Amino acid sequence: MIVMLNPRLGTLPDYPFRRLAALLEGIVPGQSPIDLSIGEPQHPTPPLVREVLACHADLWRAYPPAAGTPRWKAAVTDWLTRRYALPQGMIDPAAVIPASGTREALYMVGQLVIEDVPGPERPLVLMPDPSYLPYLGATLMNGAQPVAVPATEASGFLPDFTALPEATLARARLMFLCSPANPQGALVSLETWKQVITLARAHDIVLVADECYSEIYDAAPPTGVLEACRELGGSLANVLVLNSLSKRSNAAGLRSGFIAGDPTLVAAFLRLRAYGGAGLPLPVQEASAALWDDEAHVEANRALYRAKITLAAQHLADHPGFFRPAGGFFLWLDARPWGDTGEAAALRLWREVGLKTLPGATMSPDPGQKDTPGRHRLRVALVPETAVLAQALARLDTVRPG
Repeated sequence: MIVMLNPRLGTLPDYPFRRLAALLEGIVPGQSPIDLSIGEPQHPTPPLVREVLACHADLWRAYPPAAGTPRWKAAVTDWLTRRYALPQGMIDPAAVIPASGTREALYMVGQLVIEDVPGPERPLVLMPDPSYLPYLGATLMNGAQPVAVPATEASGFLPDFTALPEATLARARLMFLCSPANPQGALVSLETWKQVITLARAHDIVLVADECYSEIYDAAPPTGVLEACRELGGSLANVLVLNSLSKRSNAAGLRSGFIAGDPTLVAAFLRLRAYGGAGLPLPVQEASAALWDDEAHVEANRALYRAKITLAAQHLADHPGFFRPAGGFFLWLDARPWGDTGEAAALRLWREVGLKTLPGATMSPDPGQKDTPGRHRLRVALVPETAVLAQALARLDTVRPG
């Protein structure tokens, strides 16, 4: 029996962690392993999560409303209004719906707006290179063509969508932009957000602002896309913003995020999720609302990451090209002191000192190109407990260039 699979599945490159596993397969780590490859929060989840889940345990029996409960919608709407100094009423609670983390929503948005037009005029989707690869999945699995826009040191580690040719913009349907950027930690300024929104509206492109690292920053809170919408008159047309509790509240296992923005787009998203989205369980919505209402645990979490970045800077200040990220919890290191490419460096660090890091090229949405922006880079996640991270950084010091 021959099983017929969707041929588009074969166009997806292996996911970064699968590629890393293949690279390191059969190699014995030189010391006890320390995983710096994945951005999985290791700080404690706030105790209130356990308390609220237990208090609402009787609600596990019920199907959750796809649109979110009034309590949950109010908590997210109020948080957005406070966080970005929005005028009351700019965010309608009806235009805020749950998502099972941001990955689900980032992937499903392709189904929402990409029209399947095969052939040379198929739709285009704009995204940074490197980037979070669900953007690519949303593109390829819906018959569109990715446009990987370099986000290099020369461009401030952000893509310049405004420099794209008019013909490219005319065919584009979606534009993904992450701030703070994953992996570089660069922040999109208010002026850049305004330029990108204006560009999207002029060409009828849906701008998806991925802001899941928005509450982890070094000095100043990142500007959000909604602030730019406010400055442009308050309209949310063509804009969707996604965020979650995974990084902000160390609650990745809750799979709790939201979609907000353009009311027409959010209503269409709700219609789509009624068929294929995983509803956010009622106890989880209650716990999520409590987390969005509380900032004390977020400030403590941010302080821990800030201290880790300082620790990394103390160890790596003399590393070629080292920079302190403005947001997020990743380092985007030049790999060449340890190998010609990110893959060679990752292999060497694993073999010699047991450190697992992610080669930058694995995050390219165009891995077939000869010289991806991340080819000579490593992404290092500063997530381990501080004492373990200090041990990992000390090991890096022992690996001599060569």
